[in-house]
Amino acid sequence: MSQFPVDSRPHGEPAERSGKGLAAGALGLWESTVIGLASTAPVYSLVATLGFVVLAVGAQAPIAFVLAFIPMVFIAFAYRELNEAVPDCGTSFTWATKAFGPWAGWMAGWGVAVAGIIVLANLAQVGGTYLWLLVGDGSLAEDPLVVTITGVVFIALMTVVSYRGVEIGAKLQNVLLGVQYAALVLFVVLALAGAAGGTAETATPPSWDWFNPFAFESVEGFTEAILLALFVYWGWDACLALNEETRDARRIPGRAALLSTVLLLVTYVGVTVAAMMYAGVGEEGIGLGNEANAEDVFLALKDAVLGPWFWLLVVAVLVSAVSSTQTTILPTARGTLSMAVYRALPARFGEVHPRFRTPSFSTLVMGIAAIAYYVLMTVISENILADSILSLALAIAFYYAITGYACVWYFRRELFTSGHNVVFRFLLPLIGAVLLTAAFIRSAIDMADVEYGYSVLFGIGGTFVTGIGSLVLGLVLAVVWRSRPGSRPFFRGRSLNEDTPVLVPDSPDVYRRSIDGGLS
Repeated sequence: MSQFPVDSRPHGEPAERSGKGLAAGALGLWESTVIGLASTAPVYSLVATLGFVVLAVGAQAPIAFVLAFIPMVFIAFAYRELNEAVPDCGTSFTWATKAFGPWAGWMAGWGVAVAGIIVLANLAQVGGTYLWLLVGDGSLAEDPLVVTITGVVFIALMTVVSYRGVEIGAKLQNVLLGVQYAALVLFVVLALAGAAGGTAETATPPSWDWFNPFAFESVEGFTEAILLALFVYWGWDACLALNEETRDARRIPGRAALLSTVLLLVTYVGVTVAAMMYAGVGEEGIGLGNEANAEDVFLALKDAVLGPWFWLLVVAVLVSAVSSTQTTILPTARGTLSMAVYRALPARFGEVHPRFRTPSFSTLVMGIAAIAYYVLMTVISENILADSILSLALAIAFYYAITGYACVWYFRRELFTSGHNVVFRFLLPLIGAVLLTAAFIRSAIDMADVEYGYSVLFGIGGTFVTGIGSLVLGLVLAVVWRSRPGSRPFFRGRSLNEDTPVLVPDSPDVYRRSIDGGLS
């Protein structure tokens, strides 16, 4: 039950500053941190990127993960500061609207939603593949129909979990994240033991040069590695989208976000160093520089490092994908809930289940949209699906950068009133936003190359078309909704602006009545 009373004032009077009807106070610091970590899918993120980072920069892979951490933690500070002032589950949408107006806010909200839908398709495919790697001789993992059906089932199941309550999801994530970290710890311990004990054939002694930021041999390799590493940190902001369901909503979500990013840094650098010490960065055998191993380093190392326990890594990747499926649905559904409450989307998206206290309609729409996208792309072209996944860097950099700029502008009147504000509301968010803007531009240029990705559309790289196209689609949808009468309070800056109260009533209908009464 919400910690704030439902607004029952007469028609036309200002609404109480209350919640949206979500299960307020359901999460603490631990649960929020777990959700932030689980959303990044740490095991799968390493599987998908570590090999390619090594191919790009060789032994400088550890410092690449460290450098990619910098803009992420800077943006995490922006999230923390904005959340303390405006603890709204719309996060980037709400903050960008308050800072820059309805169009910037709508596009920020769309960036969150489209990134979620695309990555859900990817996670479903990974989950389906790895499940069948555990069955029989693993040949079913090569069957597109079987993998697709399995992936659809995973999305459906995690949608149901998200629909039935955030507390159920949080308890499930404790178990799933525990499995992931147990497998990673076992891998690191055995890899270090093998390297130290002489059982690793290609063991490589650690070197401080691995952490030398000036040792990169090419700008192109450096840029590619940083962009890849940025992807593995994405997802920690899920805990901010659950702020209205968290105890001490102004402070705990921000702390959880910062704690998540730091734990991810330790995880990624630790596993990378252990893998490099065991396998080296050579181009043959189990070497991390072997292109044949790039798509899944753990599959290449599992037998050598874990022996008969190799299946634990396969299970960990499966669990990582399934876990992130659920934690990706949570923030996207709450983002569209907030957009609906403020009239940026149709009212149905603002419905909250009276028993489960979850965004019922938004959660179902996110699950259905992800399934439809996954199936459609699989039927049309798996290459285009792969390119859309590669293009995620654009959507991620897009809405993170907007959030960083929004922090600076929203607090513009008080930026220099204290040392805290100078550092955490001005310098760090601005630097983070600028770095991510540069990453967006560089990514877009690289993706336009026909050699980038798996397909070519309209004479340019398919990754560029799908990435930029998905953002342009959001602008088209905004224009369509702008033409509807129900959107006028939002696009005229009346339902959400810089002065709008932080929280809104339990009932979206009550809030809409108060808006309409105030505008009449």
